Formats: sequence, structure tokens, C-alpha cells
Amino acid sequence: MSQPDWDKNTVAQVIESLKDKPGAMLPILHGIQDALGYIPKGSVPLIANALNVSRAEVHGVITFYHYFRDTPPGQHTIHVCRAESCQSMNGTGLEAHAKAKLGIDYHETTADGAFSLEPVYCLGNCGCSPAISVDGEVYGRVSPERFDEILDEVRAQA
Repeated sequence: MSQPDWDKNTVAQVIESLKDKPGAMLPILHGIQDALGYIPKGSVPLIANALNVSRAEVHGVITFYHYFRDTPPGQHTIHVCRAESCQSMNGTGLEAHAKAKLGIDYHETTADGAFSLEPVYCLGNCGCSPAISVDGEVYGRVSPERFDEILDEVRAQA
């Protein structure tokens, strides 16, 4: 699947404003993702050239850190907590249900572009495990049935 057009000027501005900082790669990657929602594959050569590193090095950093996306996010981002407390309260069952219900794995977006699914390693809601967040709103004690209800609520608000 090809990526949609992305704003090369925005990428160039982020790179130019940060390239001379010590350890500039991470701030550049964060800046691009903050601006566009992801790091387009086509920006890798621009970053590599500006920092005088290989494309493989840039790609390696993007793929090493789970936070970075190289595909556009969906309209809504669902984070499933994978911390110990949530795992002990059937977080793995919730995770499996979410993946099956959405038809995607972590770091993917549904075919309709509505939802992206991401792991997170603590939402600070341990007393109400398992937890998810949708677009930054945290939900606790989420069963598979409650997950489906939350999805329906989010869809109804659109």
C-alpha cells in the first residue's frame, strides 16, 4: 500500500531547525511525527543526508522505538496497556480481542482509516486494570464487551 502525499516542506523545516543540535536524530524524528502524525518513508533519505548518516541508521532508530510510526495513523488511536497489572487482569485476552475485533495488529491502522492500535506500557490506571485509552481518554476495567461498547461510542461521535 502506498503512502499518501506528505508535506516535504514541513519535514525540511523540522530537519533544518534541529539538525545542528547534539543528538539531533531523535528530536527530528519526534518533530516530524508531531507535525505529520508519522514519519514518512520518503523522509528517511532527507534525514540521513542532513545528519550525514546512512538511511539504514535512520530506519533502525525508527523501527527500534515503538513510539515512532512509519504509516499514517487512523482517525482514532487506541492504546492497550501491557503493564503487569493489566496483564494480571486478563490484559492479554483484551489485547487478543482488540486485534481480532479491529482486524489489525499493533502499529497498524484499520482499512477504513478509523482506528490505529498501539501498545502502551502503563496508563497509570493500575487499580482499574485492564485499561485502554482512546485518543487520550483512559478507560478502566475494560472487558471485551466494554471494548466493543467503547468502539461503538467513538464511531457514533464521528
